[in-house]
Amino acid sequence: MSPTGPQGDPPTPERGRARPAGTFKVGTIAGSDVLVSSSWFLVAALISVVLAPQVEAARGGLGALKYVVGVVLAVVLYGSVLLHEASHAVVARRYGFRVTAITLHFLGGATTIDAESRTPRQEFWIAVVGPLTSLAVGAVAGGLWWITPDGLLRLGIGILAASNLLVGVLNLVPGLPLDGGRVLKAAVWGATGDQHRGSIVAGWGGRVTAVAVLFWPAAQQALTGVAPDLLDYVLAFVVATFLWAGSSAAMTHARLRRRLPALVARDLARRTLAVPSDLPLAEAVRRAQEAAAGSIVTVAPDGRPVGVVNEAALLATPEERRPWVATSTVSRALAPGLTLPVGLSGEGLLRAMGSEPASEYVLVSDDGSVFGVLSSADLEAAFRATAG
Repeated sequence: MSPTGPQGDPPTPERGRARPAGTFKVGTIAGSDVLVSSSWFLVAALISVVLAPQVEAARGGLGALKYVVGVVLAVVLYGSVLLHEASHAVVARRYGFRVTAITLHFLGGATTIDAESRTPRQEFWIAVVGPLTSLAVGAVAGGLWWITPDGLLRLGIGILAASNLLVGVLNLVPGLPLDGGRVLKAAVWGATGDQHRGSIVAGWGGRVTAVAVLFWPAAQQALTGVAPDLLDYVLAFVVATFLWAGSSAAMTHARLRRRLPALVARDLARRTLAVPSDLPLAEAVRRAQEAAAGSIVTVAPDGRPVGVVNEAALLATPEERRPWVATSTVSRALAPGLTLPVGLSGEGLLRAMGSEPASEYVLVSDDGSVFGVLSSADLEAAFRATAG
């Protein structure tokens, strides 16, 4: 399956990344965690049952052990899936992207990349290397199959060859979320210069593919001469649902990202009053009211912002005490990531906020002076407004 980047949720700053529910870590490849979904055990059992007759034919008399052999074959097959996903991770890391995890699940695998490709060339190579790896594994296994004696080993090599060739070919189908969809996206992006249009076109390709998969069992007998069974219909429904959901999510994500350039830090900043840290709180409040400022930032003698007045702490301070309390006593200290350049916008703004999640950020001008305060809530509200 295709590598995945940030998905189409509203642009809130990223929270700490937690391991997805229902997964467990089995190792690390190319600096990325390898996670296995609990759904893998279901598919391993299914593969074991489906392959049991072939295992019995290759070596009779195994009894219940034929199911154990099936599970071993499932592990080998998913090892090749892991190789497919690892190739995505290696190329993405060579382009400078952070790859957080490789997850093996019911329908294959997914590689989680923390950022979108910056150019069509990057999109193309990160995507296409996976199917090429599967085709290469299939070709090597196919060559070994011809020189391997009959038995369980030959059966395993044959299954490995057939499955990888099938995965390689199917993943080149031009529709998201398949790798071929990202190849199509790269082609449209390169031809039009519009990344979002590429995602929309590839998303529609994924929807068309989903419909074709859903109706495949009905056409299977006419095209192949093999009558479909209940399992064929169930798998077609599951795969079609996965493809439709993935392509729809990609299209929604593209539409969301198209609106990101409208998010400009300078335009969203609240009017702010900068005051010395030791200024009496009563005087800071008086000046803020006079200037119609929505927030107060404390600054060092050199003008560098060092804190933001906490509104709750301010309101909790009785008015009769405010003339005798320094403004810094009701201020939150600014961590390095909470001071942002005022010129940020779009994805750059979201990445900066995501690296240090907080409710407020101080925006500074090129000369280091305080320009204003950006609230995460204001950013979310502005994003929703662009949808109107």
